[in-house]
Amino acid sequence: MKIHLTSIFVDDQAKAEHFYTEVLGFVKKHDVPVGEKDRWLTVVSPDEPDGTELLLEPVGHPAARTYRDTLVEDGIPLAQFAVDDVRAEYRRLHGLGVRFTQEPLETGPVTTAVFDDTCGNLIQIATKPR
Repeated sequence: MKIHLTSIFVDDQAKAEHFYTEVLGFVKKHDVPVGEKDRWLTVVSPDEPDGTELLLEPVGHPAARTYRDTLVEDGIPLAQFAVDDVRAEYRRLHGLGVRFTQEPLETGPVTTAVFDDTCGNLIQIATKPR
């Protein structure tokens, strides 16, 4: 068994598509209309085009919005992405105007940082433990 797809709830799919592809550097995998305005919109890592897909799902359900917003209020990231060098990625993203809620922080064998994805979520980046 392995993870094929996971999702995050976003306020605006077009805004999320721009942020996740143009700013973070993911690649759009699927973009299929669903209903009148929503889409089945997934992105993947350019390093693993057949890897785990991230669904940028509209936050339509009230329970999903409450869950997501409560995590943000408490400063808890909804997802974590692995990077080779958190400090370098922090500098790159900060230079692109990304707002961080936690600057790079060493926590044992892992370094983490947390940013606002502009679509309603906090996302953590982390180095893999050595």
